[in-house]
Amino acid sequence: MDKFKQIEAFVAVVEKGSLAAAALVQNITPVMLGRRIDALEKRLGVKLMHRTTRHLTLTEQGNVFLDDCRKLLSDFDVAERNIAEGRHKATGHLIVSAPASFGRQHVAPHAPAFLKKNPDVQLSFNLTDQVIDLVRQGYDLGIRIGGVIDPSFVAVRLAKNRRVVCGTPDYFDRMGIPRTLDDLAHHNCLAFNLQGGQQRGWYFQQGGKPVTVKVQGNLDCNDGELLHRWACEGLGLAWRSTWEIQSQLAEGSLITVLDDFALPDYDIMAVYLQQRHLPAKIRFFIDELKQVYAQSGYWTRNK
Repeated sequence: MDKFKQIEAFVAVVEKGSLAAAALVQNITPVMLGRRIDALEKRLGVKLMHRTTRHLTLTEQGNVFLDDCRKLLSDFDVAERNIAEGRHKATGHLIVSAPASFGRQHVAPHAPAFLKKNPDVQLSFNLTDQVIDLVRQGYDLGIRIGGVIDPSFVAVRLAKNRRVVCGTPDYFDRMGIPRTLDDLAHHNCLAFNLQGGQQRGWYFQQGGKPVTVKVQGNLDCNDGELLHRWACEGLGLAWRSTWEIQSQLAEGSLITVLDDFALPDYDIMAVYLQQRHLPAKIRFFIDELKQVYAQSGYWTRNK
């Protein structure tokens, strides 16, 4: 028999003064209520109350146990209210992981507005280009740009993204415009490098199939913001995400090339572990980002 129901029955009988009155509140028969109290006394090995047809008297042990039971039921009610409230009101500590540059430009800047609406939340960010194990490292939410998502996680699309080759008008005036992927061999390409200085290739599609192009140039680094800056300075071609360069594309300071070979759009996503009841702090923060990103002109006015 459910221990909690036994305790509820015991407290109800004491507070109502009889089995019959308590049974009405519990919506069960007096016989069933009596069985629950009998089972409780048998499990505890003590007599909690003396019952007659007219009177109900607590034993000394019953009086002590009653106080503990009332506290337990009160604590349980508080716990239930807190859980229910947590589904509708954002509270607690929200820990978010995001790619370094994207997080600096398009996630963390929206924290003040979110906290103003949700003052009972504490926000922590980890901005890194490394793939974080959200569960093992204790994160509530991860912002991911493309990639494969583990099926045990939920991925919510925040915005679309695309990788494009871009450069300044001045660079193309000096060096010409590449028309084919082979033309990249004749251009100064600002590549992202891996550990040990090895350059990572640029990915395209050609004839419906993915292809990787190994590019060369006199500048490479492992920081996307620096590659972006060098491209804006006319030092070479860069392969950048549209979320990063939309404002420059809109004003014409950067121009895209080889668009016919670009990979299909892929999503900027909010990722979290599947759970039956998603805490409001996670749901509300995702909604905040979606609303911000959906604003007309957001990507072109945010450099």
